[in-house]
Amino acid sequence: MLHCNWEKIGIFAGGVLFGTAGIQILASKDARKVYTNCTAATLRAKDCVMKTVTTVQENAEDILAEAKQINEDRTAEEAAGAQETEEA
Repeated sequence: MLHCNWEKIGIFAGGVLFGTAGIQILASKDARKVYTNCTAATLRAKDCVMKTVTTVQENAEDILAEAKQINEDRTAEEAAGAQETEEA
C-alpha cells in the first residue's frame, strides 16, 4: 500500500517554488546593481586600507632606521669613552 504524505509533498513543492523564485531574484538586473555597488565599495575600502598599510610601513621603516642610527651613535660614543679611559 502506498501511503502519501501530502504535508511532506507540499513542503517539497514550496521549497522548489521558493528556490526558483530566489534564483530569479538573484539573477535580476536590480540584484546585479547591488552586487556591482557592493564590489565597488569593497574596492574603495581595499584602496583605503592599502594606503594606511603603506603609511604604517613607511613609518616603521623610518623608526627602524632611526633606532639603528641611535645604536650606532651610542656604540661610537662608548668606543670614544673607552678610548679616553685607556689614555688616562
